[in-house]
Amino acid sequence: MKSDIVLEDVCGAVKVPANQKVELKRKITLWNGVAIIVGTIIGSGIFVSPKGVLQESGSVGLCLIIWCLCGLISLCGALCYAELGVTVTRSGGDYAYIREAFGPLPAFLQLWVSLIVIRPTAQAVVALTFAYYTLQPIFPDCNPPPAAIRLLAALCISLLTYINAASVRAATRIQDVFTAAKLAALVVIIITGLVLIGQGEVEHLSDPFQDTVSDVGSISLALYSGLFAYAGWNFLNFVTEEMVDPFRNLPRAIYISIPLVTLVYVMANVAYFTVISPREMLASYATAVTFGDKVFGAAAFVIPVFVALSTFGGVNGLLFTSGRLCFVGAREGQLPSLMAMISQQQHTPLPSVLFTGGLSLVMLISDDVYSLINYLSFAQWLSVGASIAGMVYLRFTRPDMPRPIKMPLIIPFTFLAIVAFLLIVPLVAAPFDTGMGILLVCSGIPVYLLTVLWQDKPRWFLDWIANATTFGQKLLCVLSPEKH
Repeated sequence: MKSDIVLEDVCGAVKVPANQKVELKRKITLWNGVAIIVGTIIGSGIFVSPKGVLQESGSVGLCLIIWCLCGLISLCGALCYAELGVTVTRSGGDYAYIREAFGPLPAFLQLWVSLIVIRPTAQAVVALTFAYYTLQPIFPDCNPPPAAIRLLAALCISLLTYINAASVRAATRIQDVFTAAKLAALVVIIITGLVLIGQGEVEHLSDPFQDTVSDVGSISLALYSGLFAYAGWNFLNFVTEEMVDPFRNLPRAIYISIPLVTLVYVMANVAYFTVISPREMLASYATAVTFGDKVFGAAAFVIPVFVALSTFGGVNGLLFTSGRLCFVGAREGQLPSLMAMISQQQHTPLPSVLFTGGLSLVMLISDDVYSLINYLSFAQWLSVGASIAGMVYLRFTRPDMPRPIKMPLIIPFTFLAIVAFLLIVPLVAAPFDTGMGILLVCSGIPVYLLTVLWQDKPRWFLDWIANATTFGQKLLCVLSPEKH
């Protein structure tokens, strides 16, 4: 029988079973993976503002076609990520793939803009939406006070940060439960719509292509709006190392999730149009709430509750994957080493989770948090395009890499053409926002030169970093996986 070993570290003498490693455990099952993808994609958008696609497409018929097309495009990209996920098996998603193909600087720029701005901003925005719809029933005749909204959003982020730091199992169970809740809400809306269609409520569907726009620019913006609602289809790739049998479950989760979300999105929009005219949808602040007011009467309050549940699960999914991105970046030597350490009791990337949750709380202070999302949509698509370009590059430069899944090259080439289109459109339609996004990405270059590339740092600085790392280990009781 193996005896226990004692790890002498800054936390003191800690007794650890000899057969137990201090590492991230494989606890994410197939259905946990489906819940992460579906729960991250379906946030507040389908409940609150599907009008963006209608506004640019002009007609109900083209609007529904755009939703289907966006689902097909997302599936095309997700298939490429299925190959990437089983070829480059490290967690980290886009960061890991860009580093493998193009080296450390492009990977660091992706890491920089994702961790410092994109992820915490997105988490803050979704948490604010959760707070707004949670408080709305308490303030039926006016908007909730801004201070109350921010306070509840901070409470949401803090609670989910604690849960993600304490237990992988608890975090995935929350994701499962809230994903089921948001799907249940959409199923209720869809079934109600089908019943209304059966009762003859098809006025707004009888001439679906009336007022259809033919302008290519408007259609491209409609695609852009629709694809924004599908954002999150690649998030499972950030936690590959924690999946049970990732070679089977990662692609299966993708194959199940994207068609399911596409079906739900299209059918929910059909349901909306049974009682809401295109003009009413364009004027509505929250489409699902308008639908509930028209159909459910006294029970309409359930719709804001469902939106709150949906956004709560969305914040959880973002925090869960963001912590892993930070962990992998530190493990590769591009972030402080403390971020690559793991709680020896909970086996979670505790410092990384606390860091991403803390940055999200800081974003709540800003009054201009929504504009950052506009600035960085360009950066998000650039990151996705670089990852799939890396997949094609590795096919030719490293053809002997094990590839359990190998997509026909027509799929990545088609998706890259779509990404190129989506990168060119904002340059013409919104040059200021796009320019700000590019500027924020490039701001990472001097940071990389000073923190990563510069090796001959002063001794006092290295000592300060070492002392800070030791203090962090004592405070959080974390270890580097390599130490065991």
